[in-house]
Amino acid sequence: MTTIASVRTDDVRFPTSLELDGSDAVNVDPDYSAAYVQITTESGESGHGLVFTAGRGNEIVARAIDSYGDLLIGKDTDELLGDLGAAAKLLVHDSQMRWLGPEKGVSQMAAGALINALWDLAARRAGTPLWRFIAEMKPEEIVRAVDFTHITDALTPEEALEILRKGQEGKAERIEQLQREGFPAYTTTPGWLGYSDEKLLRLSREAVAEGFDLIKLKVGGSLEDDRRRMALVRSEFGPDLRVAIDANQRWDVNEAIEWVNALAEFDPWWIEEATSTDEILGHARIRAEVAPVRVATGEAVANRIVFKQLLQAGGIDIMQIDATRVAGVNENLANLLLAAKFGVPVCPHAGGVGLCELVQHFSFIDYAVVSTSQQDRYIEFVDHLHEHFVEPVRVRGGRYQAPVQPGIGAEMHAASRQRWTFPDGPGWQEVAGRAAVTGATRAHADSSADTDTNPMETSR
Repeated sequence: MTTIASVRTDDVRFPTSLELDGSDAVNVDPDYSAAYVQITTESGESGHGLVFTAGRGNEIVARAIDSYGDLLIGKDTDELLGDLGAAAKLLVHDSQMRWLGPEKGVSQMAAGALINALWDLAARRAGTPLWRFIAEMKPEEIVRAVDFTHITDALTPEEALEILRKGQEGKAERIEQLQREGFPAYTTTPGWLGYSDEKLLRLSREAVAEGFDLIKLKVGGSLEDDRRRMALVRSEFGPDLRVAIDANQRWDVNEAIEWVNALAEFDPWWIEEATSTDEILGHARIRAEVAPVRVATGEAVANRIVFKQLLQAGGIDIMQIDATRVAGVNENLANLLLAAKFGVPVCPHAGGVGLCELVQHFSFIDYAVVSTSQQDRYIEFVDHLHEHFVEPVRVRGGRYQAPVQPGIGAEMHAASRQRWTFPDGPGWQEVAGRAAVTGATRAHADSSADTDTNPMETSR
C-alpha cells in the first residue's frame, strides 16, 4: 500500500497588471496568479493542480488548499484513485469544511485543486492525457464519478448514463478526429479593455490571419468607447467575423438590457457575464430582451447547482465552464452532462494561468463522449504565460491541438514556480526594484502606445 505523503502549495503570481493584460471593466489591474498544489505519494508519484486568481488573495486560496490537503495525508492512494467520486466527496462534503461554503468560493476552489491533482495522478498512472483517460472510461465509471446531490430534479444518474452510452457510438472516430484536427478556439487576446484602438486592431488582424473566426472584446467601461471599438472591428473585418462581448458582471439587469441593445447593430455573437452569475432570473430576463444576441455565462458560477438553475430557467444560450472555479473534474463532468441534457453548447472559459492547459480537456471529453458535437462550440484562448507549463497548449489554425502528455496539464516548471513565488521570488524582487526606480508601484505604460513589449520578458 502506498499513501499520500505530502501536499505542497505555492503562491505563484505574475505582474500582468504592468501592461494591463487581462484588464476589463471590473478586473482593472489583475496580476494573473495560481495557488499551485502538488500531491506526492510515499512511492514518489505526483499529481498537480492549481486555482487561478487575479492576485491579492491568492495566499488565502493556497492556505485553504493546505487545510483540505490535511484530509488526504495518510490516505491509501489506490483507494482514492480507485473511486474518484468518493475521493471528491471526501473533500467537498467534509462535515466541517463544507460550512465555509457550502460548495462555493474559496472552499470549493481549494477542494477542486486537490480533486484535479488526484485526477492528474490517475491519468499519469494510466499514461494518458486526462481527456483520453476519461473518454476511454466506461459510461458507468463516469457516472460513478459524478456528484448528483441537488441536481436530480434536472439530471438523474439514469439520464446521464443514457447520454454517455449514446456517446459511445462513433467514439473511436471522434477521438481520431480530435487527434488529427483538434477543437475550435476563439481568442480574447485583442480585446482587453486597457488596450489602445491601434493595439486592438493589430492584434485582431493577427488573430484572423492565424485562423480564428471568433474574437472577444471586453465592454462595460463606457458605452461610447464600446460603440467605437465595435465599429472599428466591424469596419475592418465586415459582418462575417464573429465578435463576442464580455461585461464581466458589470451591469445590473436593466442596464445590461439597455447596453446590449445599444450595441446590437454591431451583431455581437454573444454577451458574456452581463450581470452577476448568481442572478438566475435576471439572466432569463436579459436573454428574453436582447435576443437574438446570445447570452453566455459560467466562468464565475460556483457549482453545478447554479448551472442547473440557469438551464432550468432558460437563462443562458451558452455554458462557460471554468477548470478551477468549481470542485474539479467531477463537477465539470456534471456540468457537461447538464448542458447536454438541455441542449446548450459548452464554450469553456480560459486564459489566466493554466486555464487553457486545463480546460481544453473538457471540450475534448464533451465531443468524444458527451454532446458529440462541435457546432458553435469553442474553447477560449489567451496567449499568456503558457511557457511556464510542462505541456503548454498548442493552437494552430484557430484550433486547439489535442494534449498528448499524461495528466491534466497543470504541471508548471519548477523554475517558473520558484522565480514567481510571491513576494520573495527573484522575478518579484526585480519588479519591486524597477518600481522603486520609477517611483511607482504600477509602472503602467502609456495606454495609447501600441507596444509589443512584454513586462516579464526581461525577467523570465
